[in-house]
Amino acid sequence: MNKGIKLLVAIQLMLVAVVFAQNDTTLYVESSAIELTSDMFQNVSVKPGEESAKITWGLSHEAYSQLKNQGKQLVITYNTKIGKKRAKKGYKGGEWMFTEPISIDETSYKLENLIGHESYYFKIGIAKEGTVKDAMTDKSKMIWSSEAKTKTERGWGVSKLLILIGALAFFIYGMKLMSEGLQQAAGGKLRSMLSSITSNRVKGVLTGFGITSIVQSSSVTTVMTVSFVNAGLMSLRQSAGVMMGANIGTTITGWLILLLGFKVSIGSYAFMIMALAAPLLFIQKGKSRAWASAIFGFCILFIGLGELKDAVPSLGADSSIVQFFIDFKGVWYGPVMFVILGALVTVVIQSSSAAMALTLAMVSTGTIPFEVACAMILGENIGTTITAELASTIANVHAKRSARIHSMFNIVGVVWMLLIFPWAIKALSYFVNGDPYAMTPEGLAVAGTTIVLFHTVFNTANVLLLIGFVPQLVSLAERTVKSKGEADEEFKLDFIGGPLGSTAELCILEAKKEVSKFGKTTSRMNEFVKIYVNSSDKKEKYKMLTKLEKYEEITDRVEVEIADYLGQTARLEMSTEASIQMRGMLNITTDLERIGDIFYQIGKALEKKDGDKNYFTPEQRDGINKMIAVTNEAFEIMNDNLAAEYGSITMDKAIAKEKEINALRDKLRRQHLKNIESEEFNMNSALIYSNVFGAFEKVGDHIINVSEAVAGEI
Repeated sequence: MNKGIKLLVAIQLMLVAVVFAQNDTTLYVESSAIELTSDMFQNVSVKPGEESAKITWGLSHEAYSQLKNQGKQLVITYNTKIGKKRAKKGYKGGEWMFTEPISIDETSYKLENLIGHESYYFKIGIAKEGTVKDAMTDKSKMIWSSEAKTKTERGWGVSKLLILIGALAFFIYGMKLMSEGLQQAAGGKLRSMLSSITSNRVKGVLTGFGITSIVQSSSVTTVMTVSFVNAGLMSLRQSAGVMMGANIGTTITGWLILLLGFKVSIGSYAFMIMALAAPLLFIQKGKSRAWASAIFGFCILFIGLGELKDAVPSLGADSSIVQFFIDFKGVWYGPVMFVILGALVTVVIQSSSAAMALTLAMVSTGTIPFEVACAMILGENIGTTITAELASTIANVHAKRSARIHSMFNIVGVVWMLLIFPWAIKALSYFVNGDPYAMTPEGLAVAGTTIVLFHTVFNTANVLLLIGFVPQLVSLAERTVKSKGEADEEFKLDFIGGPLGSTAELCILEAKKEVSKFGKTTSRMNEFVKIYVNSSDKKEKYKMLTKLEKYEEITDRVEVEIADYLGQTARLEMSTEASIQMRGMLNITTDLERIGDIFYQIGKALEKKDGDKNYFTPEQRDGINKMIAVTNEAFEIMNDNLAAEYGSITMDKAIAKEKEINALRDKLRRQHLKNIESEEFNMNSALIYSNVFGAFEKVGDHIINVSEAVAGEI
């Protein structure tokens, strides 16, 4: 009886199952069938690429087994953000797009030829019945995953090229802003500090090593060094030592990448640093704004570097250019080719540390062998010099020479290492536990350690080898980077850049040479005004205005530098004669600085005249040219007196020329007052004309003051 009841119940259950199966579209597989829903798609994610996207997903084990048995396939549908909105409203042009059917065994799919810098939505689907080709356009016949969203990256083209150029401009602007801010804010104090910590080559190397170790970027150190040289805060010889130290310091980053797997990025903290510096912009007193400018420039520089890295073409392990170089692995000149590859990668991504991380990553996956990676490390040492070279493009000749020293130091090091390259890396393999040449998991693991060890040993050995040749490197840089003229040299204090001499008399002699050079520098401003007044070329006029502004800043800084130096000299024991000469030089620098201010004011007046569309008459231009000519003669007399022995000159020529300037000023004034009576006379240009020839007379007053100070009459 019990057996009959059990059999009846079983038959009834089977009939119920058949009824449900006929009225339900959910998929089943015999006695183990499960309901398939969107939840069966697990871990759906999208990784953006250049005009592409890679979709990854997983299927629950039960769903995979069921669909595999039925021979099902997947399909991906996708649409843009705008297209999705149009499709929702039923507008034309918003249709969802589909991929070809995908095997149920696949867990990822890469979509190519998408629109760059566009938001996309993705869904993975499977047909409830039949094939996906027949069912994918009918929602009722498909089971879809939840939506995944991403924004594609720009492909390499005009827009990305413009972004690259803009990022480069951002970097250069940051360099310029930092350099100018340092000049205005730091001046003599920073110069004295840098002089003390880089007073010899060993200290310079330690300074460069310390800075690079702290900030974990040789780019920071080299760019700051170039900036200091550009601002006149550091000499070429001092910068050479710092650059060498930076090369050793950057090896610390390699060990951190290997051991800790991370690298501190200045760009990541740039906005936080700027936020902390922002209050300085609103402080009126002191040099707060100048320091804010320096800090903002520093941050902008590294934001630009970060954008450069994002804007350049990809150079990963699977890129075609890397694969091109891999083909040279077996030839005798292979190491040279891999040095070129390492340099290229570093130039492109603007970071030797990032290039090293990429190299270590390719070694760890077996993409490139150990010896190839070591050659790439050498190339990365050359490639990192591009940062300093870029920073020096808008700097003066001394900063360019500093960057050139860095480049020559690294290139020379790579050359001598290439000569012994096979034996050097073979020797290093004896200092590690394992065989870095073996393409096994153990060999790949030890290869990374050996590569970082090679980097450290090479850079340290290169510094020890070349530190004795700093004078030769400086001389070679001076010969290979030619000055474009005197204006390219003006910032540098040639004679009082080092520590104080042993006697006050020696210090006075050094200061005297610097003051003489200061006079020649200031007198060039007269020529700039002459070119401006007689030129009709807007570009040339703008160039002269820029030079006048730059030279005015130089006169301000040089006055402070010489005054600081003489202030230190005053603490030494000196004769009465030396004391008189020192006071005379202080007066001279004040007058020369004032001359710079006057010429700057003349330039602004002329700029305003042109901006207001006012013009000098031929008579007015002739009058200004006469004043320029006689002022130039006065400058020549002044410079001759500055080069002579203090207290030994006669004032006859200087006095005569001063009287000539005053007489010409009076003559021009009388003619000017007479011309004003004419109804056709332009009053705006007349006022500027009067101010300009009057300003030249003031320049003449300061010129005679300089000669009087040399003669000992002040």
